Amino acid sequence: MKLIVVRAGSAILLSEFGEEPVTVGDVVALGANILCGSEPEGSITVTTLYLDRDYVIDQVFWQHATLLSDRWDARDFADELYSEPAQILHLGEDRAGMLMPWLDEMVALSLDGPSPKKFYRMQALLFAVLDVITPYVRTTPVRRTQSQRLATWPGLHHHRRFAPLRAEVREAAALLHDTPAQRWTLHELAAAVHLSPSQLGRIFVDAYGKTPMTYLSTLRAERLARLLRETELPIELAMREVGWHSRGHAARMFRQAIGVTPTRYRQLSRH
Repeated sequence: MKLIVVRAGSAILLSEFGEEPVTVGDVVALGANILCGSEPEGSITVTTLYLDRDYVIDQVFWQHATLLSDRWDARDFADELYSEPAQILHLGEDRAGMLMPWLDEMVALSLDGPSPKKFYRMQALLFAVLDVITPYVRTTPVRRTQSQRLATWPGLHHHRRFAPLRAEVREAAALLHDTPAQRWTLHELAAAVHLSPSQLGRIFVDAYGKTPMTYLSTLRAERLARLLRETELPIELAMREVGWHSRGHAARMFRQAIGVTPTRYRQLSRH
């Protein structure tokens, strides 16, 4: 997940919540694989923290160690909470100002990459930041809005082993990247990499955190956004260029990924 701290300036943010203004004192919390763009109002300066999902679940375990027996319980506990995949946390300028020295030091400690000697200081700084931010993160035990989702994890909790992805997964992702306009189905993609649809779906989610077809929709949304920004193609033609042949379906998928309709996105980019 990402935590984006607005340090100066302001912008209109585009994500699954639609269009929302952000300014100094705001923190944007994004779940894994959530698209987010912005239209700065003049300029904006941010600092972004990236949190690995396995790391987060470890912290959930230690936070609730008196109630949870192991990390599997912690994962199940987190999986039962609903939250918006993209949230704007309004800390206020004074409270967010507390974060700035800690963020500056974290950036300085990160310039040369991970170091065992810096580990405890980085942990201390991160925990200080999270102590200020997490009370503002909204979760509910039941779904209260259609956009809320359960916590999702790309695979079983495991010790990180930076092993290469399976060749079939890399090949499937490359096919989607190279030919997003093709009318792919899961069966066709699985046949192209010589796997069964269920097996491809399982190992693809483990590698990328989403199904092949959801991954394809994200690629199409990203490419459509680029066409809307950088070309004068009519919107319907741009939709066909990326593989969407129904304008209504394309608009729904684009809005789900970006937060606004293609027409509104082009208006914002032109403005």
